[in-house]
Amino acid sequence: MSSSDPATSRHPAAGKRLGADRTPEAPLRVLGIDPGIANLGLGVVEELRREARLVGSVTVKTSARQAQTQRLLHLRGELVDYIELHRPQVIAIEGQYFHRQREVSFKVGQAVGVVLLSAAELDLPVFEYGPMQVKQALVGNGRADKAQVAFMVRALLKLPAELSSNHAADAVALALTHLQSRRVSQLGAKS
Repeated sequence: MSSSDPATSRHPAAGKRLGADRTPEAPLRVLGIDPGIANLGLGVVEELRREARLVGSVTVKTSARQAQTQRLLHLRGELVDYIELHRPQVIAIEGQYFHRQREVSFKVGQAVGVVLLSAAELDLPVFEYGPMQVKQALVGNGRADKAQVAFMVRALLKLPAELSSNHAADAVALALTHLQSRRVSQLGAKS
């Protein structure tokens, strides 16, 4: 392997705080991540003066025909490239991912590990939000269904249509949840 192989060397941006250049009047960018090894949803939302806008979203796909290590390496490369392209200051990821099938939970956990490692290398803080927290933050009801959450994502961002995939929509919902959580925290700090 060559020294430029991402599997054997640190990424060139490793250790650099990508969002450190933010000023109080600069927008806050949040990267939401819906973890999965077959489908990794990524969505960046930017907020300035309580106005949120969608910067971009994508679903990174891998094939079950690939070796597990190659799938994880592909996810890492695409994730780091996406972070460098959009330069978020923070990552919001889905937590509390329990599935009835242990194999699914194990693979989701591997994708989460890739995200956490990449975030650590790029010095980005990571916040976890469970599905009920996302539903509560966006819909006002922790038992809301996916359609209600998708509707609120579109409404809050004034999008003309649904996002390209459920994974991308879930990632954007996580980014919006972080912004909402941040607002609530700031209100609590003022009182």
